[in-house]
Order: sequence, then structure tokens, then C-alpha cells
Amino acid sequence: MNRFLISKLPLINLQSNLASFAGSKRGNFFQNEPKISNQYEEDPFLREQLEIEIPKEYLKEIEPDLYQFGHQVATNIFQLSLECEKNVPRLEKFDAWGNRIDKLIVCEAWKQMKNISAKEGLIAIPYENNFSIYSRLYQIAKLYLFAPSSGLYSCPLAMTDGAARTIQAIGVQEFTKEAYERLTSRDPNKFWTSGQWMTERKGGSDVSEGTETEAYIQTGDHYKLYGFKWFSSATDSDMTVTLARIMDQNNKPSKDLTMFFAKIRKDDESLNGVEIQRLKNKLGTRQLPTAELLLDGMDAYRMSEIGKGVSRVSSMLNITRIHNSLNAIAFMRRAINFARDYATKRKAFGKLIIEHDLHCHTLGNMEVECRASLLTLFFVAKLLGKMECNQASKEELELLRFITPLLKIYTAKQSIAVTSECIEAIGGQGYIEDTGIPNLLRDSQVLSIWEGTTNILSLDALRSIKKSNGESLQIFFKHILKTCEQAKKFDRLLEKSVILEKMSKKVLKFVQINNNELVVGAREFSFGLYRLFTACLIMERCMKTNLKETDLFLLEKWFNQDLIPVVTNSAKNFYTKDSLKINKHFFMNGHPSFEA
Repeated sequence: MNRFLISKLPLINLQSNLASFAGSKRGNFFQNEPKISNQYEEDPFLREQLEIEIPKEYLKEIEPDLYQFGHQVATNIFQLSLECEKNVPRLEKFDAWGNRIDKLIVCEAWKQMKNISAKEGLIAIPYENNFSIYSRLYQIAKLYLFAPSSGLYSCPLAMTDGAARTIQAIGVQEFTKEAYERLTSRDPNKFWTSGQWMTERKGGSDVSEGTETEAYIQTGDHYKLYGFKWFSSATDSDMTVTLARIMDQNNKPSKDLTMFFAKIRKDDESLNGVEIQRLKNKLGTRQLPTAELLLDGMDAYRMSEIGKGVSRVSSMLNITRIHNSLNAIAFMRRAINFARDYATKRKAFGKLIIEHDLHCHTLGNMEVECRASLLTLFFVAKLLGKMECNQASKEELELLRFITPLLKIYTAKQSIAVTSECIEAIGGQGYIEDTGIPNLLRDSQVLSIWEGTTNILSLDALRSIKKSNGESLQIFFKHILKTCEQAKKFDRLLEKSVILEKMSKKVLKFVQINNNELVVGAREFSFGLYRLFTACLIMERCMKTNLKETDLFLLEKWFNQDLIPVVTNSAKNFYTKDSLKINKHFFMNGHPSFEA
């Protein structure tokens, strides 16, 4: 036996000293992972913009909170988000004895996100209004840090903010008093979140035609709701805002919709006339419970005037679309932060990839999209703050209504593109779920769908112009042209200000002459409006930072794209009847329903 062991010793030594992959050894190289540090500290562009927008005496109070929160979202809150990814919601429909219980089970990390949201005042800040018109900017900046680390808790927060603002806009009523106090509370034991139940089986953006839910009056503003909600995000929320048709004495539904408030659960914690049919199996946002719901006598209270539900929803949609945009930009920022850190750690062809000019050029192009969009987000947030403090002019209110959907349209699409590009920049590991990176792309995909798809919101922009008799567009370009005049005083901005002025006038002329092409070109028209206005905002920042080189570089890069694609496409005859006919043949040819 001893001779056998001795004869084997040289082989054992060879394995331990030379064979890198033998036994428990797994090779000598392990790639360092990309990491994030304090997300406020890591974002000088964000900090600088806050310095521009917020008075020093307010920023002095606000900034310590943003620094501490920037650390949290990169450490403990980020770890909670990974737990939310791993432990997705599940539904238990029945107990062991066959009783229907519809128990929605969420992980502890998700519950902690709710507590954090309350303590950090992520909804409370603008309603406390401690910083006047700048309270909204403070909230948006904080949510911007939180969103990519929130495990998608940013979604129920969007609807909670929307519900609180809607209650505030309508006026707090007896049955919404408790809800408003809880929605805007910093106390985790009191804090509520809200759902937003609009989508039904007919679904989509055409809410007026798609809503079949019936409301039967009981006494006063008390109704019972019967219907089927096809897509209810944040199903674990405490209350909801929804739409329904009021039934008359002959059991005929009203033509127009009315808005209702309802608690999700009764005082004994049982569901309030709601059956959870199933949870949705989604591409992304898996951390978030989204369900199909049967409303079977749900106790609800009328919030809006009878038949004015859709118009009242607009105040909620403005808020949720801003949230949609901040999530889109925040996802871009987080993905870029991962990609740029990885570039300092990953070697290719003998050197770090940060030393490869092509890779840097790619990262720089993504940075342009993120920075430019942050400027537009902050512009909208500032207008919203003014409106809520009754300090906005008529023109500013019109700008807020007009720009908000443009911001949502553009940032949602760019978020998908940028997060995808960042995953590619990280390479194979960027595609691995365990890294916590792929969910940024999966979760971004919903942003172009939720609260109105690109085409629907582009058509809404046209309707807004028509409804205001063109006034909204005139105010929009008035702001741009005013900035161009100011920029002409700076030699290094003169060329770009002249170009922006000419392009703006081209679009105005196009609208007047080619009105029949606007519908088919609505998407390019909206993209162009966004690019023109954002160019204006970048120019404004350049003036405020005394022509800082990085801001001038951002301006130069932003102008290196088609700022007026609708005019370009029209010049190429892409919107003519003949072109549209060929186009339809082009993509439908081969389909069973198509006749050549």
C-alpha cells in the first residue's frame, strides 16, 4: 500500500503545481465585475444641473440627502433589487380546504422597498413643498437615483404620485382624505401605494372604447363596480383609481366614463370585491406583480364629475409619463455606469478596452443621449413644480402639456437602444442574468408601451396642436427662437443657433403647407420636435456654464443627427399616396389576407 502511494506522489505534485484546471482548480483568471459607487457622486452632470436650477440656500439643504441616498442606491438598496429579481411575486388562489383566498405573495425585499420609499419621502417631497417650486426637481432627482436600484418599485411609486396629484387636483373629499394623507406620508406604517386600473380586454390606448366596467349606484357617491381589468400593475397596492360606465335605471351604460376611487382590501384585510384571476408572465418587470382582475361588486366612490373620467385622468397621466421618462433616463445612466466601469477592468487585444478609441466613441454616443434627455426631464420637472405652486404662466402650462408626451416618446425608445448597446459593450457577461445587468434592458422595453405607445402619443401631439389652434406649437417655437437670439451673442454658439433657428422655421412652414402629411409622419414629427427643443436646452446650459468644453461637445454631438426627420422624409416623398401604397405592399406581401 505504501509503495502504491509513493509511486503516485509525482503525479499529485504535477497536478497541484502545473495543471491549472485539475481537481478543485478552475483556472488562474477571473474577470473583475463592473461595480457602481455613490450614484450621486458619480454623476457630475446631474450635480451641475441641480446647481444651475436650484437656489443655493435650497440646494445646501437638499444635497446632503442626495449624497447619502446616492450611496444607499449603490449598496443596500441595490442588493434588495437583486433579491426582488430572484424572488418574483406568486399567487395562491386557494387554501388547503378549497377556499378561495387569492393570496399575493411578494418577497421581503419588495416590502422593504415600500418602507424605504416612505422614509425617503419619494412621494412626500413635492406635497410637503418645503422647497417651493424646486420641490419637484428635488423629488425627480432622488427618484432618478432610486429607479434602477428599486427592483421596479418605481412603478407603483409612479402611480402613487399620479393618484395623489389627481386627488389634489380634484380636491380632497371625505372618502379620499385618508388616502391622500397615506399616499403622501413618510411613515412606513401609514404609507399607501396606488394602482391604476384602466386597461381591459379590448385594452390599448383607446380607453373610451375599451372600457366595459359597469358602475351601479348605491347611495350618494358610493357605487359597486363589475368588470374585468386585463392589466393591473402593482396589484399589491392599497388603493386604486379606475374608470367605469355608470349604469342608469334601465341598466344602460353611460356613453362617457367616470373616475372612481377604491380601496383594494376591506377593514378585515379580505379583498374588496376583487378576484385575482392570474399573474401576468411578462418579458420584463417581473419583480412587479401584474394581474388580471375580476371586479365583482367592488365598493368604490366617484371621484370625478359624471362622464368626466377621461379628462380627469390627464393629470394622472402627466405625472406617470414624467415618471416613465425619468425611469428611462435612469436606466440609461445605470447601464452606462456599468459599461464604463467594465471598460476600466476588461482587457482585449493586450490593453484595457477603455484604451480602444472605437469603444470610447461608442460609450460617448450613449452619454450624449443620457445627458441631453436629463436636461429635458429637468425642464419639465421645473414647469411641473411651478404649476403645482401656482407660479406657472399660461405659456409655461402649455409647454408642460405639450412637451411631456414628447419627452416620454423619445426617452422610452432611447432607453431600449442605450441599455442594449451597454449590454453589448460589456459582452457575454452583460447577457448573463446573474450579473444584474440584463434586467435593465428587459425592464426598459415596457416604457415605450406603458402610458401610450410611440404612435399613439405622436398622434396626441397633433391633436394638442389642433385643439389649441396651433398655439401650443407657436409657444414651443417661441421658446426655441428666443434662446437662439440669446445664443447668437456667443461666438461659439452662433453657428448652431442659426442652424436651429432655420430648422425650427422649416418645421413651422412644413406644418402650414403639408398638413395632410402630418398624420403619417407623426412619429418623425414628434422625434424632430423633441430633438429641436433639447438642442435649445443644451444651448441654454452652454450659456449658463460659460461655454464649458464638455457642454459644447454635447451640443456638437447632438447636432450630428437629423433634427427634422419629418421634413427630410417628406422631401424624399415617403408620405405620398403612391409611396404609402408601395409601403403597405412591401410589408404585407405574402400574408394570407393580402391581395396584390
